[in-house]
Amino acid sequence: MKVGIIADTHDHLPNVRNFLERFFDAGVEQVLHAGDIIAPFVFLEFDKYKLPFKAVFGNNDGEVLLLEKLAEKRGEIKKGPIEFELSGRKIVLMHEPVMPDALADSGHFDLVVYGHTHSTDERKQGKSLILNPGEACGYLSGRSTAMICDLADLSVETIELKTG
Repeated sequence: MKVGIIADTHDHLPNVRNFLERFFDAGVEQVLHAGDIIAPFVFLEFDKYKLPFKAVFGNNDGEVLLLEKLAEKRGEIKKGPIEFELSGRKIVLMHEPVMPDALADSGHFDLVVYGHTHSTDERKQGKSLILNPGEACGYLSGRSTAMICDLADLSVETIELKTG
């Protein structure tokens, strides 16, 4: 099973659409959003591609009730960190990097996903893979990035949009 991993979209709809299209074309079956969606209308884009998702609130997500309501159509959004299983893999998803190294060292998770830093992070630690897809919006770093992870072998592809 392939999952698309995205974070820090910050209402940048052209980039959200582009990443979702790339996820769809790559055969992604589930999207993990590591927070800072910002406006609820961003979830309407997920519906266009019929991509289910799990998301966590970020520190800039203010419209909690409407985000929760619109998320119901294709997925869910919760206060992180959240733990769940997909395709036999134990995953923890959060926005702020709440001890990702310690979570990886616990041996309990196959995949530790976080956002918030606006920088990509891809590293193996023990039996866990730690991922931060960077920022989809490209506002702070100047790089618009997301990732696709194949849960079968935990291989990762980083996708970067051309800016400017």
